[in-house]
Amino acid sequence: MPTKSVVPGLLALGWDDGWASALSDLDDGNLSPGRVSRVDRGLCTVMTGTAEVRASAERGVEVAVGDWVGMDLRPTSQGPTSEGPPSKGPTQIVAILPRRHVFRREAPSGGGSTQIVAANIDTVLVCNALDGGLSLRHLERFLALAWQSGATPVVLMTKSDAVPPAVVAEAVKAVEGVANGVSIVVVSSTAGGGMVDLAPYLVAGRTVALLGLSGAGKSTLVNLLAGGDILATGAVRKDGSGRHTTTHRELVVLPGGGLLIDTPGMRALSVEGAGGGVALAFGDIEEMAQGCEYAGCSHTGEIGCALLAALNRGSLDRGRFESWLRLRAEPASVEIDATRRGIEERKRRKAKKVADRRAART
Repeated sequence: MPTKSVVPGLLALGWDDGWASALSDLDDGNLSPGRVSRVDRGLCTVMTGTAEVRASAERGVEVAVGDWVGMDLRPTSQGPTSEGPPSKGPTQIVAILPRRHVFRREAPSGGGSTQIVAANIDTVLVCNALDGGLSLRHLERFLALAWQSGATPVVLMTKSDAVPPAVVAEAVKAVEGVANGVSIVVVSSTAGGGMVDLAPYLVAGRTVALLGLSGAGKSTLVNLLAGGDILATGAVRKDGSGRHTTTHRELVVLPGGGLLIDTPGMRALSVEGAGGGVALAFGDIEEMAQGCEYAGCSHTGEIGCALLAALNRGSLDRGRFESWLRLRAEPASVEIDATRRGIEERKRRKAKKVADRRAART
């Protein structure tokens, strides 16, 4: 099947030959591409390159912000109602194109399931506000999740205008100790400082996701980059925690090029299923652990443990070491479990359809 021609506007949303090939592989000439910018109340806002359309996903299709999807734009009918003739139904999202990079977190409902926060992202900006208490342990968790997504993490330190330069320098030094070679950018969204250093990540067709706790200045930054007050902002409370002003995820096209996904602040973070991300976030410790005398070293008391020796020498920070032990101990089977549940659910629906057909014939 020949590749469907695409309007130039899709290129600005990140469309490329790989996505075009994925759409072609669906072998359905009625499908048109689009990118999901928002998901709420069962409906999605999808950008087509020339317009935005409201669409609903077919049963069993789980859509996330940032997804590239195949849509059937042909008019559909919802059937006659008591008030008049049939009405046109919403555009249908038939398929999700294979995701490249995905950021996940534990679903609010719990039960070991995960929720896709953002899809097809290129860079993750891990935001920390300089005017609040800098939590290196939270930062390590965010970096593990960012690495697990497959995207490139960058630490973004916000609100630099709210503290003295000496405090900024001290905070940057502390972050360098746990960021393991990750780039660090310092900005002030209110004063506009540091935007030049942020510019290389805001490239046309490339997608950046903002991650961080409430009060990290994400919404203020989005408004600055977008050139308008498109997201609500709120003050930080006296206890240092921010008000949860962003309640939904949204993909924003920036005037100067690039795309940005803001996410709600997350208080309860889990790296469940992010074992690879933990290893990358703590690459310095992982490399040091290669010097242990025993391959199965648990690093909790064995003779010949290189990490315990480093702790005794003072060349390994105990807080970072304990954080690494804690994060790597969290269950890593959630994605496998989620996949297994999905397979079982599909089997259940298929068996029900077969049973319904048999019942209809009797």
